[in-house]
Amino acid sequence: MAKRFQLILPLFSTILLLAVTAESNSYSKTTPFQGYKPEKLTHLHFYFHDVISGDKPTAIRVTVPPVVNSSAVSSFGVVVIADIPLTEGPDRSSKEIGRAQGMYASTDMNTLSFTMVFNLVFTEGEFNGSTVSMYGRNPIFSKVREFPIIGGTGAFRLARGYAQADTYSISGLDAVVEYNVFVSH
Repeated sequence: MAKRFQLILPLFSTILLLAVTAESNSYSKTTPFQGYKPEKLTHLHFYFHDVISGDKPTAIRVTVPPVVNSSAVSSFGVVVIADIPLTEGPDRSSKEIGRAQGMYASTDMNTLSFTMVFNLVFTEGEFNGSTVSMYGRNPIFSKVREFPIIGGTGAFRLARGYAQADTYSISGLDAVVEYNVFVSH
C-alpha cells in the first residue's frame, strides 16, 4: 500500500499544481487597443522663444548649485522651469500655436548641455488640446540637436518619433530655436 501511495503522490501533486496554475490570474493581458487607427507620420514645424532676460521671461532659473563649478562654461547644476511660446514664424509676434512647458537642467560638467523635459502643448489648429512629450540631451552649441519623442496625448496618443532643434537666433541669453518634429501616432 505504501508503494502505491508513493506512486500516486507525485501524480496527484502534478494535477493539483496544474489546476491552481490554470485558475490563477496573470499580471497582464494583451487586448486590441480600442480606437486604434492606422499609424501616420506628422511633421510639425515651429519656433521656440526661450526668453530669460527682461520683465516677461518665458524661462526662469529656479536653482543654482551650492558649490560653483570651476568650469563657468557648463553652469553645471542650474535648473530652469519654462513655459515657452511656440510660434509659426521666428518673430515673437507670429501666430502662437502652442507652448513648451517643462524644464531643463545643466547636466554636463564639461560643456554647456542641458537635459530637457518638455510637453509641447498645442493650442491651435487640428492638434488643439493635444500634447507631445519630448525628453533628451541638448548640447546647445551643436548646429542641430535631436531629441526623442516619448509619448503624447489626444491626437498624439502612443506617439513616438524625434525632434530636431536648430538655433535660429541668439541675443544675450535669449534664443529663438527652430524645431522640426516628426511624430508617429
